[in-house]
This record gives sequence, C-alpha cells and structure tokens, in this order.
Amino acid sequence: MKLELHSISEREAGTKWQGLFYKHWPSYRSWYLNKSGPDSPNLETCVARLKEYMPEFYPTYLHLCELAGHDEVAHRFLSGYCPPPYMSGCAQVVNEKEAQLVRNYDFAPKLSEGTLLHSAWHGKEVMAMGDSLIGVVDGLNENGLVVSLTFGGRKVVGEGFGIPFILRYVLEFCTSLDEAIEALLRIPSHMSYNIMLMNSEGEHKLVQVSPDSDPIITNYSASTNHQGKVDWPEHASFTKTIERELYLLEMLAEEDYSTEEITQAFLKPPLFNRKYRRGFGTIYTAVYDAKHASLQLRWPDAELIQSFGDFKEGVVVIRFKEGAKENLNVNELSLAYNQAVEEYWLEYGRSWSHPERHMNETLNGLSLHIKELIEQMNQVAHSQSTYPKQEPPELWKRVPLKK
Repeated sequence: MKLELHSISEREAGTKWQGLFYKHWPSYRSWYLNKSGPDSPNLETCVARLKEYMPEFYPTYLHLCELAGHDEVAHRFLSGYCPPPYMSGCAQVVNEKEAQLVRNYDFAPKLSEGTLLHSAWHGKEVMAMGDSLIGVVDGLNENGLVVSLTFGGRKVVGEGFGIPFILRYVLEFCTSLDEAIEALLRIPSHMSYNIMLMNSEGEHKLVQVSPDSDPIITNYSASTNHQGKVDWPEHASFTKTIERELYLLEMLAEEDYSTEEITQAFLKPPLFNRKYRRGFGTIYTAVYDAKHASLQLRWPDAELIQSFGDFKEGVVVIRFKEGAKENLNVNELSLAYNQAVEEYWLEYGRSWSHPERHMNETLNGLSLHIKELIEQMNQVAHSQSTYPKQEPPELWKRVPLKK
C-alpha cells in the first residue's frame, strides 16, 4: 500500500491546479453524488451561502470553476457548502516553548489526496496539505499562523461548510489568532471538529466547532477525536481517542520535552496508527515551525522538509506497512487451535492409559495455550472490523443552520 505525495508550487491557480482537478475529480464526483442526501442544496444556494459567509473568496471560486469547466456538480462541490459527511482520526499538540505544532493525519491512503500545495491565491503565501481540491487539513501562512484539525467524534451533521474549506479561508485571509477565531465563530461547520490555531510566538487556541452548538474556545494544548465527552462510543473505541489524549497529556506534563521528542512519540504507537486497510492509518506526521515558516513531514523511515523560502516541487512515494496484528489470520489461528485441541485429547488419553505418568502439568499447559488461541481469534475477529460504519447521510442526526 502506497501514496504518492506531490509538492506543488503555483502562486495563482492555473494549469497545475487544473491538473489536480482532472486527476482527482472523477473520484470526488462519484463520492459527492453517491453520498449526498436527497436534500442537498442546489448550486444557487451553495453560491449564495459562499457569498454570505466568505465573500472575499468568491472571485477565486469563480476562477476555479472556470478552470474546472462547465460542470454544475463540480461548481457545487467547489463551493464547499454542505458536502456529504466524512470521518477521519488525527491527533495534535502544541509546543508553546518552541512555537511548533505536531500532528498526525489519520485516514485511508486510497482516499488521501496526497497534495502539499504552496500558493498565494490572494497575495498571501500559504503552504498546506490539501483536501477536496480547495481545502486544507493543516497548513501555515506567511504571517506564521498555523491551522490543524482533528475530527470531533460526533455523528451529527448540519447546514454549513466542510471544515477544509473553512481552514483554507482562514489561511488565505487571517493574520492573527483573533482573526482566525472570529472566522471560526462566524462560518458554520457542517460537522464537529477540534481546530488548533497557533501563531509564531507559540500562542494558541483550540476551537471546538460543531453544527448544533456554539464554538467553544479553549486553551487546550492537545486534542484527539472527541470534544470533552465521548459522543460516539464505537468510533471512540476504534480510534482509542481517550487513550491517545491521556498519552498526550502525560507527555505534556513533562517539563523538559522538546519538539523532536514529541515528534518521535508521534511516530510510534499509540499515536502512530497502522490500521490502513480499515481506514485509520497515519498518513503523515507534520511538524509546523511557525517562527521559521517551515514544515516537516515525517514518517518512520523518511522525511520531507519545506519552507516558504526554499519550497521544492517533487514527489515522495510513501509505502505503508500494516500493523502486526493485521497480519494475523483467523484461519491460521483456527488451525493452531484444532491442533492444540487434538494434542490435548491425545495427552488426556495417555493419562488414562498410563496412570503412573504425571500428566497434569502438560494438560494444564495445553489448556492455557488453547485459551490463549481462543482469545487471539476473538481479538483478530474484532480487530478486522472496519472503521465504524458511515451510514447514509439521511441516517445521521441532522440539525438546521445556526442563526
């Protein structure tokens, strides 16, 4: 399993962005049409909401639509308004002392866009990991403002914009934490997310947004995939959001930790995940250095360093290795179980044929081995379940647009 990560530099959206569109649009179009609910807004509504909440972005939106061609579905999609529900994982933490943010992006490799885009669509340099052709899952602008997201772990969807589109707006038009917070308070998000904001001084805020309540502004330095309490137990159990958050908080409690030590922790369990085939694998570890306007993308055996002053276009091929437990095979365990049971009964028969022999220790050992195999089979059968099932959009809890 692999992913090609493309570093692309294009100040104004042009032929390179158009190439990205042609490459990814067939998959996005299929997803958008198949997963959108029956009440999805029409193009007129999407454009009206974009002009209402992000008017500064509207001219760029028109330009991107022109590059995309005459496709009403694409134009609805590029507005970012009311996309289908989608889930991810992720973990993030801020090191205030060094003004650096470290995060893991957890997702399915086959669904990852694999784009690091360096641009200046509105005159401000932005370097960000892309999603949905326009959107951002984490990134940095020339003012030293860093943004990053984690899924909030709630199965509720409302009328609003996909968070990657909102984060694109923040990086394009905001210069400070206050401006970024104001944008997050004003622009409705269609799902729940934890948004980490940091400036070049290491000052930060974690903003918890959701479609059914007002944003909550906190001083938390870390987040995983819940918002205070667990709202979706199946998702929380699969992603181990509580365990990962506790791990981060314990790490932050240490006084002398460095960003490199934090990064090394993010490259190992429990923060680094290898459930790739089930949609929850770490695609990359990102280290944003706001003071020096640079970004590191890290993997256990590779790294990519980029900055505004020295951004290099190119392709990095990342190969993902499934976790050890994923390689366990239920059939192999069943065969081992059957062999252990057969051996147990052979030994049991010998104990009756030769009462003078002391078989209790052997039988007890085989019995324990059988119990271990049963437990392993149960664990593997449970672990091979997929990412918590994403029901059709009409089955999600839907809430109206907040006023």
